[in-house]
Amino acid sequence: MIWGDIKMYQDERKLDFKPLGRALEKAREGKGWTQEYLAQLVDRTPRSIMYIENRGQHPSLNKFYLFVTLLDISVDQFFFPSDESSGSNRRNQVDFMLNAMDEKELIVMEATAEGLKKARGTEK
Repeated sequence: MIWGDIKMYQDERKLDFKPLGRALEKAREGKGWTQEYLAQLVDRTPRSIMYIENRGQHPSLNKFYLFVTLLDISVDQFFFPSDESSGSNRRNQVDFMLNAMDEKELIVMEATAEGLKKARGTEK
């Protein structure tokens, strides 16, 4: 066996942290936390929190874990994004937005969905 002829598989995909940064900011604000407060909780500077939220800077794995557990952020949509050509992309985007909502916002969305369902049932 000649090792020079074997090509190792390397996944060239890169995790885009900009959507995660937006989710982190929304979840942080939903809890009423400032960047300074979150920075203290995870032993970072407020500037590093700003860079993660606004520029998609990559946190370390340990800090990433702290962020998502402290702020209850689901990471599936970041690690397993849907195929852009699939018909469920819009549903995934809506799911992402729903996951970022607080209880009051979810009540409004539930009432809106019920209203749409009722209106659809009355159409002929």
